[in-house]
Amino acid sequence: MERSLRRRGFAAIAGADEAGRGACAGPLVAAACVLPPGRRGRVPGLADSKLLTPATRDEVYAEVVDRALAWSVVVIPVGDLDAWGMHVTNIEALRRAVRGLDLTPDYVLSDGFPVSGLCQPSLAVWKGDRVSACVAAASVLAKVSRDRMMLDLHERFPQYGFAEHKGYITDAHTAALDEHGPCPEHRMRFVNVARAREAHAARRLPLPSPAGMHDDGRAPARPARDVPARDVPARDVPARDVPTLMSPAPMEHAR
Repeated sequence: MERSLRRRGFAAIAGADEAGRGACAGPLVAAACVLPPGRRGRVPGLADSKLLTPATRDEVYAEVVDRALAWSVVVIPVGDLDAWGMHVTNIEALRRAVRGLDLTPDYVLSDGFPVSGLCQPSLAVWKGDRVSACVAAASVLAKVSRDRMMLDLHERFPQYGFAEHKGYITDAHTAALDEHGPCPEHRMRFVNVARAREAHAARRLPLPSPAGMHDDGRAPARPARDVPARDVPARDVPARDVPTLMSPAPMEHAR
C-alpha cells in the first residue's frame, strides 16, 4: 500500500494504531510510525502484533525503533477513558500520536478508524496492520509498550493476573473481579467492572489497593480531578522509558 502512495507523490507515510481498546483494565496506548522506503523499511518479522509471539514482538519492536524515520507513543490513563468514553479517547490518542511525530507525514494510514482533525490526507484501512507495513509497525509499538505497562500493573495488583491477560476479559480475570472487585486501573464504563463494583458495594467489602499499601489511619488525600486528554500537556519521555512508565495523566513520547 505504501508503494502505491509513493508512486502518487506521498513520500513520508505514517501508520497509526492502538492497543488496549477492548480491555476492561489498564491504559489505552496509541502509536504512529513512519518507515523509510526501500530495504531499510522492510522490518524482519513485521506483522500484525496480535499474530506475533511476545518474544517476536519484542524483537520486532527493537527493529522498528532502530529503523523508523519517526515514531511516537501516546498513553491515555483509565480516568480519561471513563470520563470521555472509549471512541472519543481512541481517536484523540491516534490524532496525538500522529501529531507527535518529529517528521510531518504526507499521508496517514490508520487501522480501522478514520482520524479526523489531521493536516494531511488520511485513510482508514480495514485490518490495516495486515496490509500496511507502517500500520503494523505502529501496532507493535503500541502493543509492546502497553504489555510492559500491564506487567508493572501486575506488580501493583497481583490478584488480577494482569501479566497473563493484559486487562482483557478472560475467565480468570472475571473470577478475580468477582472475588476482589475492581481496582483503580479497571474501567468503570465496562458492564462487567460496574457489576463487580456493585456486588462488592452490596457486600460492603473494601476494594483492593496497590500491593504494599495499607491504611495508616490518616485522612485520605483529595482525589485528583479528571482532565480531558486533549487539555493535558505532553511530557517528553526518553525512548527507553516509554514501555515501563505510567502516569496519572496522558504521557507521550516522540522521536
